[in-house]
Amino acid sequence: MRTKVDFYQVDGVPMLVPDDEPEFSFADLDASDSGRDESGVMHRLMIREKVGTWSFSYSHLSDEDLAYLRGLFVGKVQFTFTHPVFGDSNATETCTAYMSQYSATWKNQRTGQWRNFKFNIIQC
Repeated sequence: MRTKVDFYQVDGVPMLVPDDEPEFSFADLDASDSGRDESGVMHRLMIREKVGTWSFSYSHLSDEDLAYLRGLFVGKVQFTFTHPVFGDSNATETCTAYMSQYSATWKNQRTGQWRNFKFNIIQC
């Protein structure tokens, strides 16, 4: 089994070390009333700032590793997600999140490994 990493956790359980560092992105959420008027002026009604998304990628996983990762999310609509603080690599913080948009390439019969398992964790 791959090494586990404490600075990424789902409900207090460490995730497996990804092949590449996860990408962080943060987006503001606007109200449905936001948009441009007939003069082209943008009217923005922001309802939340800096909602986080973390993208994870694993190029090769054994059946055991894939089962471990999938088991972190099974039956969970939401969970607590611990992650590094953006701008302070020595600190972590926890938020409520959900898993979204996962994909993989079929298991390679020659190597016995799953390929290109990717998923996003999005802050609620």
